[in-house]
Amino acid sequence: MYKAIRKNPSSPQAAEKLLEALRNIPVSALSDNMHRNIGSVGLQPYQRPGKMTMAGTAVTMRSRGGDNLTYLRALDFCRPGDVLVIDAGGDVNNAVVGGILTFYAARVGVAGLVVDGAIRDVAEIRDRDFPVYARGVTHRGPYKDGPGEINVAVSVGGMVVNPGDIVVGDQDGLLAIPQVDAGHVIEKALAVLEREAETMRAMKEGRWSRAFVDELEARCNN
Repeated sequence: MYKAIRKNPSSPQAAEKLLEALRNIPVSALSDNMHRNIGSVGLQPYQRPGKMTMAGTAVTMRSRGGDNLTYLRALDFCRPGDVLVIDAGGDVNNAVVGGILTFYAARVGVAGLVVDGAIRDVAEIRDRDFPVYARGVTHRGPYKDGPGEINVAVSVGGMVVNPGDIVVGDQDGLLAIPQVDAGHVIEKALAVLEREAETMRAMKEGRWSRAFVDELEARCNN
């Protein structure tokens, strides 16, 4: 029998100590330790800006553009602290979610929404702290017909997200980190932040050396 939605169990959640550490690290510092070429492109944050980084375990779903039947079912697979990642094919003709359904996601403890598609009710969403990332905006509402898949590998903004990955996001963008790599990436990112803090101290005290510019230029000369 044809099923409108193919459903798979959610992956185990990431350890809270990893998520807590990630909430205090800018995405740029994490990205610098993942080759600077991993992460979403073209998805924008629509929530009220804040300093805290969104971090949670990915529950993923794929749906037809502008259809939110799968979203409504996927909420049953989300636990408090999860990030729901929606691959709607980048379609912006109809919104997948709006003010009401994003409010409900926040109400049941979802840590954030990532939509490679459209949203609506942006003024309402921008007045909240609940993280919502999307490719675009339209007033045109969703369909509820399917088909869709829950907890499969998806692509959002050119970034592959697997169920169980840790998804982080701030005003700069989004990044997916495999749980097995998270501890190493956090360690490296904290070292980057300490080096950056020392650079800022050196600038303020007038002792920042720019000798590295000569070294970089020499390296690039043919």
